[in-house]
Amino acid sequence: MARVSARIGSIAPSATLAITTKAKALKAAGEPVIGFGAGEPNFPTPQHVVDAAIAAAQDPAMHKYSPAAGLPDLRAAVADRVSRDLGWPVESSNILVTNGGKQAVFSAFATLFDPGDEVLLPTPYWVTYPEAIHLTGATTVEVPTSIESGFKATPEMLDQFVSDRTKALIFVSPSNPTGAVYTPGEVRAVGEWALERGIWVITDEIYDHLVYGDAVFTSIVTAVPDLQDRTVILNGVAKTYAMTGWRVGWLVAPGDVAKAAINLQSHLASNVANVSQRAALAAITGPQEPVAEMREAFDRRRRRMVSDLAAIPGVDCLEPEGAFYAFPHLEGALGRPIGDRTPTTTLELADALLDTCQVAIVPGEAFGAPGYARLSYALADDDLIEGVERIAEALGG
Repeated sequence: MARVSARIGSIAPSATLAITTKAKALKAAGEPVIGFGAGEPNFPTPQHVVDAAIAAAQDPAMHKYSPAAGLPDLRAAVADRVSRDLGWPVESSNILVTNGGKQAVFSAFATLFDPGDEVLLPTPYWVTYPEAIHLTGATTVEVPTSIESGFKATPEMLDQFVSDRTKALIFVSPSNPTGAVYTPGEVRAVGEWALERGIWVITDEIYDHLVYGDAVFTSIVTAVPDLQDRTVILNGVAKTYAMTGWRVGWLVAPGDVAKAAINLQSHLASNVANVSQRAALAAITGPQEPVAEMREAFDRRRRRMVSDLAAIPGVDCLEPEGAFYAFPHLEGALGRPIGDRTPTTTLELADALLDTCQVAIVPGEAFGAPGYARLSYALADDDLIEGVERIAEALGG
């Protein structure tokens, strides 16, 4: 009899965390590693958020269990934010506060999907989605996109993969890993397509406040209000407020789905840490100037990274409009010697770059897109510039 269940044993490890772990180990050993791997702002959490957490830690009421669905004040604040930002009337009863965005993903999928269901997932995708779908017994149906399509799926593309077993579409804009942002018209077209077919939409909006240039964030329920009863929104404080380590996310769902997900959480994790919840409350209700300052820095880094990557022979990089990732096409750079290696895949290229020039990138294979790689620009300007210079030198640029 196997020591580890087949269900858990079949889960692939997170490639982004694996790359980051290896890079951190090399750095701890004294190597001058520059990491483009982790989707993590290099800024500290805003001070007023930290102060709120300190106050919460000193409040004896925060030392006890609290409601599984989340602190009432935080759920109300999330409901107010969603209602204001998206124009969707939301009540606290529609909100579940989760242990980070990843638990929001797992809870939503576990609540909606059954074995035999099919879930449409445009590629490139964030590494956790297919693993979370797999754990429910449902089947991931990949919908390929590419740099030529702007890394966006159209209704015509989705129609090629829909079936009578299709339960849901995973919709992400701004996108991790590509930084693609759907226009309002493109969002509306996808939403109307899902509505017409009675398909659920799980929309991950964790990067909703990180858009640049002329791009605008549009929620699918804002574009197609009639879709609200078949939509689950995922979000959290990690990216917008530089709070990845605080582990606070949430899902917004129709009443029956939210109630079922809350019941799951009551058995899975009881409540999210109260101190973190108080910090999240301060983040979304307090001063928003730090968000604007971080977004301005990301925008500056975005433009520099795209410019520098595009100057490398054989590298094609679509300008990202949101999140904090570039997703260059690197097939034209494969087959060149790097040290004593000649990578023929982006998986081999990522390994060679880390070992020979101490630069960590995440290969496109992790996102269902061989031939590409994800580079985060949520790191210090000087590190970004030097890191891309090392890549250019390694590739003969």
